[in-house]
Amino acid sequence: MTEPRLPRLTRAELDEEQLALHQLITAGPRAAGPQHFAIQDGQGALHGPFGVMLHAPGLGTPLQELGSAVRYRTRMSARTREIAILAVATATGSAFERYAHERVGRAAGLSETELAALRDGTFTSADPVETAAYVLCLRLLGDHHPWSDAEYGAAADALGRECVLELTVLVGYYRTLAQLMDVFGVGAPTQA
Repeated sequence: MTEPRLPRLTRAELDEEQLALHQLITAGPRAAGPQHFAIQDGQGALHGPFGVMLHAPGLGTPLQELGSAVRYRTRMSARTREIAILAVATATGSAFERYAHERVGRAAGLSETELAALRDGTFTSADPVETAAYVLCLRLLGDHHPWSDAEYGAAADALGRECVLELTVLVGYYRTLAQLMDVFGVGAPTQA
C-alpha cells in the first residue's frame, strides 16, 4: 500500500464540524461494548474510512450514520452481517475491511476455516440463511444484469424481504467504503 493520499487528521487539527463527526464515530455505537480493532491512534487520527470521512464532514456525517444503521440497527444476525461484510472485503480487495471485520467476525463466532473460505470465495454454511445471504452478496458484487422476479422471489423466500433490503444496502455501503479507501490509498493499520 502506498502512502495515504489525504493527511491523517489528528483530533487537535479538526475544525468544529470535523470534531462533531469525530465524536459521532468514536463515542457512538462503535465505541460501546468490546473493541475488536482500534478505530483511532493515540493522537485521535481515525483509521480506515473514518479518517477519509473527516475531510468532507457534510458527506461523512450521513455516511457514518448509514454505516451505524447497517451495523447496529438491522435484524440480521451478527454472523450473517460479518459474512456479508467480508464478502465485500474479498470482492473489493479492501485490506482495512478484512483487518477490521475478521476480528469482529471471530467475535461473532466465525471460525478460522470460515474466515479463510470467505477470503478465497469458497464459503459455505450449514445455516441456509447464511448461505442465502452469501449468495445474494456475491450476486450483488459480481453480476450486473437486472434481477428477475424469480431471482428476487428466491432471495426473499430464503431471507425475507427486509433482509434482502438490509443486505443490498450493506453491500452498497461497504463497497463505497472500499472505494474511498482505494482512491485515497488507505489500508489497514500496521499494528495488529
